[in-house]
Amino acid sequence: MQAFPQCPRARFFWCISVLMLSVIDVAMGQAANSVEWPAYGNDAGGMRFSPLKQINPTNVKQLTIAWTFRTGELEHYKGTSADEKAAFEATPIMVDGTLYFSTPTSRVFAVDATTGQKKWDYNPDVYLRQDLSEITSRGVSCWPAPADKRASVTSGKRIFVATLDGRLIALDAVTGKPISTFGKEGSVDLRKGVGNISVTSPPAVIGNTIVVGSSMGDNQRFNYERGVVRAYDALTGTLRWSWDPIPRSKNEAGFATWKGPEATQTGAANAWSLISADAERDLVFIPTTSPSPDYYGGERIGSNLYASSIVAIRASTGKVVWHFQTVHHDLWDYDNASQPLLFTFTKNGKAVPAVAVGTKVGHVFILNRETGVPLLPVEERPVPKSTVPGEEAFPTQPFPSTLPLLGLPKLEAWGLTPDDKAAAQRRINSLHYEGMFTPPSLQGSLVAPGNVGGVHWGGMCYDPESGLLITNINRLAASIRLLPREKLAESVKNDQELLRAETGMQAGTPYVMKRSYLFTRDERGVIMQTPPPWGTLVAINLQKGALAWEIPLGYMMDITKYPQAKQWGSLNFGGAIATAGGLIFVAASLDGHLRAFNTQDGSLLWEVALPAGGQATPMTYQINGQQYVVIAAGGHGKLGTKLGDYVVAYRLP
Repeated sequence: MQAFPQCPRARFFWCISVLMLSVIDVAMGQAANSVEWPAYGNDAGGMRFSPLKQINPTNVKQLTIAWTFRTGELEHYKGTSADEKAAFEATPIMVDGTLYFSTPTSRVFAVDATTGQKKWDYNPDVYLRQDLSEITSRGVSCWPAPADKRASVTSGKRIFVATLDGRLIALDAVTGKPISTFGKEGSVDLRKGVGNISVTSPPAVIGNTIVVGSSMGDNQRFNYERGVVRAYDALTGTLRWSWDPIPRSKNEAGFATWKGPEATQTGAANAWSLISADAERDLVFIPTTSPSPDYYGGERIGSNLYASSIVAIRASTGKVVWHFQTVHHDLWDYDNASQPLLFTFTKNGKAVPAVAVGTKVGHVFILNRETGVPLLPVEERPVPKSTVPGEEAFPTQPFPSTLPLLGLPKLEAWGLTPDDKAAAQRRINSLHYEGMFTPPSLQGSLVAPGNVGGVHWGGMCYDPESGLLITNINRLAASIRLLPREKLAESVKNDQELLRAETGMQAGTPYVMKRSYLFTRDERGVIMQTPPPWGTLVAINLQKGALAWEIPLGYMMDITKYPQAKQWGSLNFGGAIATAGGLIFVAASLDGHLRAFNTQDGSLLWEVALPAGGQATPMTYQINGQQYVVIAAGGHGKLGTKLGDYVVAYRLP
């Protein structure tokens, strides 16, 4: 260091320069010691990959609890039936040393990322006694998005939450107070002009635009609410554009794919999952769902664009750039449930911007991000015809021809005992089945996989260092039966299975839908009727077009009575993340454990029992030179896993 100057003027400037250098040194030190997780999938394209390496295969077994935070959510449910539906599925984000997350009832918390101490909380006072199809919130979003040059920052950071009762709320990231200049006192009414919608996923952030979809229970009637996707100004809450996935007039593209006198009255085709954003290309990627109702399409004959599709939209204008339909004329509730994953794919030695799409069918499509053209071959294959009067199943469906199928490609009967297996075989024999895409029928059809099979909302992650696409999958078949409306009471009168089955009234159509799944339940627990594994963790080598490895994920039976259940896997809800440390972290299974697997071979390296069910996707970050792994553990009411109100952080000693 230079000697302290004697001249007063020189001393003044010397002090200023030293102070500035100190500030720079501190900032650079903090940056070097801090690695954030600023969006649900870490990046806006949902790759769910972290460059952190501190926790690795050699030391992951040493992970211990750093802190536990309690939200008080169970107390919040009192006096309502929320605990019957509630699912804590949120993935926290970490920005500026603070974790932000939402609870199933859309409450928002900010906690210190080092200590787990609460900084603030915000309660939007969602009325829980209304008819809500789902009670969950998978997280919040931060504006501006990191490294997004499209954002014009004129104020401090904002946290956005979209609520169960259809509001988009902007909160000050530091104080948790609503931004009074956004919408009406910090809130925009998403139900205005649309109807009784909810939102369960964090909105997408691109530039100064917030893009939000909607969630709805779409089996109850034909003319359900419209699945409109809307974009709002991040500063003012002003509506910038809206896009209806179902064409409503003859001059709209795709109109000819909806045939029938009332086809334009069809609802849904909404985007309830996460929307991905590519700020550099001014694109958002919308994963749409099946039209309403899910299992009968006689009022909407045709391929039904843009339902059950991935649609790229120009974020600045709301105009469709390209689309790729994953299921034509969806009759199976095969929503695009997972976030489109944006990554770089190598084709013929060249790096190509790509989007990976995983479906409930178990298909994985790899598309050019700029054009929607498949980067790996896709072919249209003939599928079974419908036998239901008034229905016309689409004659073909798209199949990726060089990637493995991750669903339930082969159907057999299974049971714990010979009697169990015989009962399973009788049930399978009683159902109509012609392979994949067997349409619903009046007799009852076997749909394999069912609507929770394949890649569900937990989605995929991608490790750019190994080139592996990783996902957890479900293997569960469903029984779908359509009953003529006028014969409903007669049909279920003496049929115990139909009485117990889930009912979709499908008002406005000739048929009521009955849905159940291929398992039974008795004093032994849930007895599956198709062979294990029922849930697995899978890694795909995209360059080779082959599985790198596949292992059972978790268990769903009492392992003290059935120790072999550890090899049978579990149904799972929630996703995985990958790290540069060579690890995959995932919970999701019904046994309530968080696990770490080796990225290279899928070997289990560490597992820990959570204080409640872990039907959420974990995240990781580094602060003050220490890497943390965090997961929300609050259980799932519909799945019957243990309820709680925990956010748990793990780190090395």
